[in-house]
Amino acid sequence: MTKRLTLCADDFAQSGSISAGILQLIDAGRLSATSVLSQSPHWPELAGELKARAERVDVGLHFNLTHPFDAPVKPLSHWLMKSQLRQLSLATLRDEALTQIDRFADHFGRLPDFVDGHQHVHALPVIRDALFDAILRRWQQNPLPYLRSPDRLGHPGDNRLKALVLRSVCTNFDDQARERGFATSPWFGGMYSLSPQADFPGLMQAWLAKIPDRALIMCHPGLPAADASDPIAASRGREFDYLAGGAFAELCLKHRVSIARFQPEPAVAA
Repeated sequence: MTKRLTLCADDFAQSGSISAGILQLIDAGRLSATSVLSQSPHWPELAGELKARAERVDVGLHFNLTHPFDAPVKPLSHWLMKSQLRQLSLATLRDEALTQIDRFADHFGRLPDFVDGHQHVHALPVIRDALFDAILRRWQQNPLPYLRSPDRLGHPGDNRLKALVLRSVCTNFDDQARERGFATSPWFGGMYSLSPQADFPGLMQAWLAKIPDRALIMCHPGLPAADASDPIAASRGREFDYLAGGAFAELCLKHRVSIARFQPEPAVAA
């Protein structure tokens, strides 16, 4: 049986080189989704190029609280600690989510197909409630976007401690999202150290061997660039080269994996 995989490139619009790499992979049929950092100053000029490819891929919002663009931000450690202590303003976070949703829609011409988060902040306590609220306010009569559930992480990648922490801080996100009517993927993967020494081809082999139908894997490709503001710049080119190459295509054939847009879980007959 063929297994459908939503392969999502994060961080579209973070930079020109990242976005160019993602667009090339979309054109080659190697991606089926990408999520946009709508705060980026590059987003207005890149939105049209992505919209021209929107029939081939899901286009989502990469909700951001940690990557600096025009304004200072807090590090991930701040959001991890404050969310677990429930010491965050729901109203402030909801307004930030609405701002990022609106900036996406202003330049793309419609609402996103899905929502995920930069460094998974969207799934942290309090932040998730603010995001649920913002989405319900903006979508109203429109079909709800699907959401990425980090607590459904199905493979620890090359860092078991990082995987354990992610599952822990995002506990019950999937259940709470589904209770509110959001579609989610039954399996999430793509987490690893993102270090230049990481074996990305080997990890992709492990992920594709394990995934069920309708799985979602994130990736972070981009064209090579000397970008001091990007802590994972060295890994992006390696991911791009592998995903664009023949070995990845052969791996998909071996494991009967089809790179496909997200499919909601079939409704269960009453």
